Amino acid sequence: MTSPAPTAARISVIGAGPGGLTCARILQSHGIDVTVFDRDPGPDARDQGGTLDLRADSGQLALREAGLLDGFLARARPEGQEMRIMGVAGELRAHLIPEPDDLVKPEIDRGQLRDLLLESLRPGTVRWGCALTEVGGTRGGPRSVRFADGTTVETDLVIGADGAFSRVRPAVSPAVPQYTGVSFLEAWFHDVENRHPELSDLVGPGGAGAADGERALFAQRNSGGHIRVYVIQRVPVDWVARAGVGAGDTARLRAHLLDAFAAWSPRLRRLITDNDGPYVDRPIFALPVPHTWEHDPAVTLLGDAAHLMPPLGVGVNMAMLDASDLALSLANAATVGEAVRAYENVMLPRATDLAKALEGRTEDLLSDDLPPEFGDDAQG
Repeated sequence: MTSPAPTAARISVIGAGPGGLTCARILQSHGIDVTVFDRDPGPDARDQGGTLDLRADSGQLALREAGLLDGFLARARPEGQEMRIMGVAGELRAHLIPEPDDLVKPEIDRGQLRDLLLESLRPGTVRWGCALTEVGGTRGGPRSVRFADGTTVETDLVIGADGAFSRVRPAVSPAVPQYTGVSFLEAWFHDVENRHPELSDLVGPGGAGAADGERALFAQRNSGGHIRVYVIQRVPVDWVARAGVGAGDTARLRAHLLDAFAAWSPRLRRLITDNDGPYVDRPIFALPVPHTWEHDPAVTLLGDAAHLMPPLGVGVNMAMLDASDLALSLANAATVGEAVRAYENVMLPRATDLAKALEGRTEDLLSDDLPPEFGDDAQG
C-alpha cells in the first residue's frame, strides 16, 4: 500500500496520557485529524498519579509547540523544585532551595497536566472506554485496532502511547518489560496542613527523602494539601504476597514495613504509619536496552511504550518530547511513512543513549549518597 499524506490519513493514538494527548494537540494545531482511544471509561475514572517535573529542555519544549506553555506555567509550582535530604536519624543532611524565578523543572500534578491537554483538544477527540486488545493488519498498513467491546477501527497509523505494558508494542517488537529488583509502595496523605502538620513541615513545598542503601522513603508535595510518599525497597516483585499480606490489609502491611524500617527515626517512620487509606504496590519495570524495531510505516511508539526506563525524572518529559517530534514530522512530511521514519531516526538513538545512561540506575533510588544536583551551594 502507498502511504497516505498525513492530512488525508486516519491516525489513531492509543493512550490518553500526557504523551498521547500532546501528540494529538500538536497534530490538530497543524490541521491534521486524529482520534485518541483510551481504556478508562472517562477522564475522571481513576487517580492520575502524583506530581511531575516538566523540564525546560523537553516537556516544556513540547508544551511550547502545543501552544500550552503559558497555561502550564500558570498552573505549575516552581517552589516544588525544593528538595530536602534527610539522614535515617531524622537530621537534615542537605537542602536545595530554588531561586524564585527558577523554571528549569517546575512541578505540576499529573491530573492538572492531563486536564490542560484535554481541554485544548476538539470535542470528541478522545474516545473513552476503548480498551485495546490487538493491532491487526499487515506491515505497511492499513492496520486495524481491536477493542475489548468487539469493535474494530481501520487506521493508517497506530501510535502506541499506552505505557509500560503497551498493547501496541507487540505489533512491532517482541520486547517485554523486566522487573528491575526495586519496588515502590505508594502512600497518600490528605489535608496535610490540618491532619498531618508535622509531615507537612518535614516535606516543605517540594520533596524530602532519606535512604540507607537498602531502602528509602521519598515524600513529595502535591497541590491541594496532598502529599504522596513512596516506600522504596530492593525486594522480589511478589514481595507483598511472600510476606503473607493481602494487598488491601493495610495494618499488617504497615507492621511489616515498620519492622523493615525499625532502625529509622520515629519522625521518618510516620511516613509509613500515618497514611490515609491503603498502600499501592508499584514494582519498577524497564525495557531491555537498546530497544529498537524494524520500521513499519503504519505503527510507531512513543514514551514508555517505546523506551520504559527507571523513574529518575525523565519518563513524562521524554514521552512529551517524542510526541512533539512525531507530530511535527507528520506535519512536515509528504507521507505518513516518511514521517514515521524521520521521527524514529531521531527518537530511537536519543532514547537508546538515555536508556544506556540510566540502565541499572534504579539502585540510585536506594543510595545514601547525595544526588549530584546537591552541590556545594546546597544548604545543610
